[in-house]
Amino acid sequence: MREIIECVPNFSTSDPRVVEQILNELKTTKNTFLLDYTFDNYYNRLVISFIGDKRSIIEAMLKMAFKAVELIDMRTHKGQHPRIGAVDVVPFIPIKNVTIKDCIRIARKFGRKIAKERGVPVYLYGEAATKPERKDLDWIREGEYERLEELMAKPERKPDFGPAKPHPTAGATITGARKVMAGFNVNLGTSDLKIAKKIAKALHSKKGGLANVKAMAAYIPEKNITQIGMSISDFEATPLYRVFELIKLEAERYNVPVIGSEFCGMAPLKAIVDVASYYLKIDNLAVDRVLEVAIQNATEKGRKFE
Repeated sequence: MREIIECVPNFSTSDPRVVEQILNELKTTKNTFLLDYTFDNYYNRLVISFIGDKRSIIEAMLKMAFKAVELIDMRTHKGQHPRIGAVDVVPFIPIKNVTIKDCIRIARKFGRKIAKERGVPVYLYGEAATKPERKDLDWIREGEYERLEELMAKPERKPDFGPAKPHPTAGATITGARKVMAGFNVNLGTSDLKIAKKIAKALHSKKGGLANVKAMAAYIPEKNITQIGMSISDFEATPLYRVFELIKLEAERYNVPVIGSEFCGMAPLKAIVDVASYYLKIDNLAVDRVLEVAIQNATEKGRKFE
């Protein structure tokens, strides 16, 4: 049976030429498949989603990481998204016929390789973390790239692999293993970043908001609006409709309309089904009752219709 692992690397760039060269490393790796990629100049960030098996996923990721280290100079990087390096974060996610333990092993192998061959310090996070506090990206990214050298000098912040000082141009990298999550952004009909930050604070789990939600506010200059960018680590425990309703409630306090939303990366089907069930008040909707899923399941199990 075929194994499938997803990888969603985040690179600190929005330069189209750099994006093209990084993607080319993936496209020339056998047994990998590009699912999606997005980049923009307000976050100044490239997010790629691709799949492969245990061997191809790490081969492609190392090739892309080496190219990013070669091309991206963090000394000139500015962006609204928190970051500590050119290859900022690299999560490995079990999809089919693999376990989270497999992904932990892959993350550690990737981390050792980029540290040894390119001299980039690496932190392990999520399920691969070596200490409880390192499970949290916010803890690792404290101070961001600008204070990386200062904070990395502290004994408790020594990286898991590589030197205890930033790479001269690429900073540091975070890698680990996690479950499928939902990247969900909501656009607000205001250019006032202060209001957006207040709404994001009301959502963020560590600031009194919803469990499993990390939220930040960003200004989108070409549209003259703001956006609440979110990572929902467990969208079954904290469904998207609950997040969306809280945003609407908080936005009403400031007479701000919600004007749109989007997924960042791939949209998990279970999250969409939950939203449809809630807003359409469907009693019997489940993932296996979606036509395309039912057909795939029937085909895989070899069912015969009489």
